[in-house]
Amino acid sequence: MPNQFNPRDITWLAFNERVMQEAMDENVPLHLRIRFLGIFSNNLDEFFRVRVAGLKRAMDFKDKFITESFYQLPTKILQNINEIVIKQQQDFDKTWKKIQIEMAEQKVFIRTAKTLTDEQKKFVRKYFDEVVESNVIPILLHENVPMPYLRDKSLYLGIAMRRKEWQYESKFAIIEIPSRIVGRFVLLPSDDKDEKNVMLLEDVITFNLPHIFSYFGYDDFEANCFKVTKDAEFDLDNDIKTTLAEKIQKGIKARRKGKPTRFVFDKEMDKALLEFLIRKLSLTKRDSIIPGGKIHNFRHFMDFPDVFKSYKNPVERTSFDHPEFVGKRVTDVIQKHDVLLTFPYHTYTPVIDLMREAAMDPDVKTIQITAYRLASNSKIVNALINAARNGKEVTVMLELRARFDEESNLEWKEILEQESVKVLVGIPNKKVHAKLCVIKKRAHGKTIQYGFVSTGNFNEKTARIYGDHLLMTADRGIMADINKVFNVLRKPKDDIMPALKTCKNLLVCPQFMREKIVYHIDREIEEAKAGRKAEMIIKVNSLSDRNLIIKLYEAAKAGVVVKMIVRGIYCAVNQKEFKQKIQAISIVDEYLEHARVMYFYNKGNEDIYISSADWMTRNLDYRIEAAARINQKSLKKEIKDILEIQLSDNVKARILDKRMSNRYVETGKTEIRSQIETYKYLKGKG
Repeated sequence: MPNQFNPRDITWLAFNERVMQEAMDENVPLHLRIRFLGIFSNNLDEFFRVRVAGLKRAMDFKDKFITESFYQLPTKILQNINEIVIKQQQDFDKTWKKIQIEMAEQKVFIRTAKTLTDEQKKFVRKYFDEVVESNVIPILLHENVPMPYLRDKSLYLGIAMRRKEWQYESKFAIIEIPSRIVGRFVLLPSDDKDEKNVMLLEDVITFNLPHIFSYFGYDDFEANCFKVTKDAEFDLDNDIKTTLAEKIQKGIKARRKGKPTRFVFDKEMDKALLEFLIRKLSLTKRDSIIPGGKIHNFRHFMDFPDVFKSYKNPVERTSFDHPEFVGKRVTDVIQKHDVLLTFPYHTYTPVIDLMREAAMDPDVKTIQITAYRLASNSKIVNALINAARNGKEVTVMLELRARFDEESNLEWKEILEQESVKVLVGIPNKKVHAKLCVIKKRAHGKTIQYGFVSTGNFNEKTARIYGDHLLMTADRGIMADINKVFNVLRKPKDDIMPALKTCKNLLVCPQFMREKIVYHIDREIEEAKAGRKAEMIIKVNSLSDRNLIIKLYEAAKAGVVVKMIVRGIYCAVNQKEFKQKIQAISIVDEYLEHARVMYFYNKGNEDIYISSADWMTRNLDYRIEAAARINQKSLKKEIKDILEIQLSDNVKARILDKRMSNRYVETGKTEIRSQIETYKYLKGKG
């Protein structure tokens, strides 16, 4: 079947275009539009570090499997990527120029070295002397000297220096912008109290170049920013004498030497300096060499200073306490019935409270929890440490291979082990991505177990902006299955399948979640063929697994109503022979839609699961993942209602079609913005 799939990487760029659409939307508050530009930039950096790097490695392999894996020839995909990214960069630059005009209307200005008042010049000189200079290390470049090591994620100032009386010879230098240490933004003084002036750190340094290079006698400087994105993948060696932690540390060091996958530069850069950098970095036409605007590493703009006038939100959406826990101990509530938390609408407080209660409860004997990405000052970790100090047996499955969190997780490993916490580091070749916790206590001669299953990380920081579900439960079957998962993690064997296959209340990856999903789809297909109602609603971050996409095609062809909410990667394509066209939308709004939910009509009995797994081959076959069935009738209705609200969105929903055109859904006269309506719905349940 021709054009049966859209290439994963191209659909990912379409998702990032939806992020750009939010930055372009004049109805979005100005500070959020700037944040969306920062998110767009950060996403693109990671895309080049991981996906483009992988495609370049795949180019060396000519077998059919590679083409099938990417749904297209890697060379063709890379060519398409370059064309799309250059177009998106142009849109980015136009959007940023427009935003700056609107900032000026609010009397917010970004100042450069050439636009400072005398008072601001004095301030910038003093700020550089007292705060910045000790962190600036200029490096002179020479043709016959190897290029110095350039850090991935860092921003650099490329400098061409001359003497005014002798313009025919230039010397080149680079300076790494120390934004990690100093911060990217500097607030300048202003004569007008209503005016806000912000200066970027690179412009502070540019202003002070005559001072920095005063010893060399140069008096004419041209400075422009550039950055290099590198291959972020690393292979773990098979040395059996080396621990996983040691292999990760070695891999992190190897990553720093990764090959450049993208070179982005200010298009106004001195031509001779640009040619010098491209030559010394050994870049070719096969590499992504992208001219851009003046500002790079725009990801920092996610934290742009709060200098804007307040704006009127359609609904004040401050996270609120779940009504079940007001004035009650979390432990007492969930031992009576299940509670569903939906973030960021509900506060994350009950999760922290549950861990703190367990840490202090003398009857609690053990706590077991998985950790993938933790907050930098994790209250979860603090509660676990307190539990260990109080004599509890605490086990943390800490995934050291969580991409870009490897270093912080290694640090958490050391901290936890110093506090006598048992740290598990997973299974070879399989990341642990499941979000599970089980707490065990002994009271009145009985063993009581309770805990939670989540669609997102146990991270109180991201819970403020990530849309996720977390089921708090004392369901015996779910707790028994969580214990089985931890038994596998504690004593991993070459074949973990038999132990995981005994789980009856959780759908667990690898493999068995896939089998159960296929079973549910097949049952809906049978109903559709019999002329009875058959329906599925699938919400995931990404859909790219070939076999499940083909299964969805089979369902649509049979007449099953298939509705999908997919935030990012979407490789399916509607076919003419489908009896029911697949309805697929993507919602991009202020909160990041992160929950994974599966709904199957099942003859009116309605099976609903919340899951940690996307419908991607890596999740279903090469990770430990878990999906929990929702059994409580009221909670099933709550999740179904939220799904229906999202499917009705006609403000922030885009249609996922074959052309990836990102057309907005346009239905009805009444505006339905699902994140606002979900807030109202959950708030109203209080």
